[in-house]
Amino acid sequence: MAKSKLVKANQKIAKEVVGGCKKIETGVVDGYKRIESGAVGSYKKIETAAVGGFNKIADKFVDLYLTKEGESVEEARTRLTEEQNNRKASGKAGNR
Repeated sequence: MAKSKLVKANQKIAKEVVGGCKKIETGVVDGYKRIESGAVGSYKKIETAAVGGFNKIADKFVDLYLTKEGESVEEARTRLTEEQNNRKASGKAGNR
C-alpha cells in the first residue's frame, strides 16, 4: 500500500514537471516566432523600399537619357532589351 502511494505521488510530480516544461517550451517557441516575424517583416519593408527606390532611379535615367521622342519608359526598356539580346545573339554566332 505504501508503494502504491509513492507511485501515485511520483506520477503526480512527473505530470507537474512535464506540464511546466511544456509551458516553458511553448513560451520560448512563441517568443522565437514573434522575433522571427518581426525580423522578416522588417527585412521585407527594407527590401521593398530599396527595390522601389532603385526602380524609380532607373526609370528616371531611362526617361532622361535612353528614350527616343514619343517613346515611353516601358517601350524604351523593351527596345533596349531587344537590342541587347540581338547583340548577344550576333556575338555567339561570331564565335562559332
